[in-house]
Amino acid sequence: MEKETLLTTPQVAARLGVSARRVLALIESGRLPSQQFGRDHVVKESDLHLVEDRKVGRPPKSSLAPEARATGRPNANNGTPVKKRGRVSARNDEKSKAS
Repeated sequence: MEKETLLTTPQVAARLGVSARRVLALIESGRLPSQQFGRDHVVKESDLHLVEDRKVGRPPKSSLAPEARATGRPNANNGTPVKKRGRVSARNDEKSKAS
């Protein structure tokens, strides 16, 4: 009986060209089987083929909601664009009062 080679998450990450956190995400989603020893996960080398042909990167913008496609940014509050606000600090507030 031949021994199966077990790989740690950093070893799997190096082979797949992703981060160790991404490997854990693949394990947690059920796409990559693993065995857990204590807090560490190990993966059979033969199971790597299950995720080697996965899609990489973010999905294209065309998968965004129609209102987000026009601007490239998702909207909130029933179509009202989200405004970014700068930080207000006490120091900046004191400067404006002094002027």
